[in-house]
Amino acid sequence: MKTLQKFVVAASLVFSLAVASHGQAVQKDYLSALEADKIRDAETPNERIKLFLEFADDRLKKFQYELEHPSSNRHAEMLNYLLNSYIGCVDDASDLIQEAIEKQQNVRTGVDLMVSKAKEYLEALKKISTEGKELEIYKINLDDAIEGTQDAINDAEKAKKNVAPPPLRRKN
Repeated sequence: MKTLQKFVVAASLVFSLAVASHGQAVQKDYLSALEADKIRDAETPNERIKLFLEFADDRLKKFQYELEHPSSNRHAEMLNYLLNSYIGCVDDASDLIQEAIEKQQNVRTGVDLMVSKAKEYLEALKKISTEGKELEIYKINLDDAIEGTQDAINDAEKAKKNVAPPPLRRKN
C-alpha cells in the first residue's frame, strides 16, 4: 500500500512540474501580458519586428515623459526600468531580424523599419545624454541603450545586404 501511495505522489509531482513548465510561455519581464500576446499572435517576422519597435518607441516616450514629470515615488527605478525595457525591445527586434535572415525569410520591411526607427531613437538618446536631467541616476543604462541602439543599426545595415531579395515577376 505504501508503494502505491509513493507512486501516486511521485506521479502527481512529475505531472504538476510538467504542467508548470509547459504553462510558462516566453514572458519577457519588460512586456505586459497584452504585448506578449500581440507578439505571439503576429504571423510574420516583419509584424513582430514592427511590434517590438512600437513597444521600444513607447518605452522611450514614457522615459522622456518621466524625465519631464517626475513621479513622487520610485522615480529612479522607473527611469532605469524604462531604459532597460527599451533596450530589451530593440534587442529582441534585432534578434528577430538575424533569425529570419538565417531562415532565409523576407524581412526587408522589418530591416528598413529598424534602420529608420533606430536612427530616430539614437538621436533622442544622444540628446538625453547631453541635455537630460538627473543624468547620474540612469547614466549607465542610458549608455547601454545608446550602445545597443547603435549595434542594432549596424546589424540592420549588414542585414540589408543579406536579406532575401524580393520575388521577381516574370513577363509572359
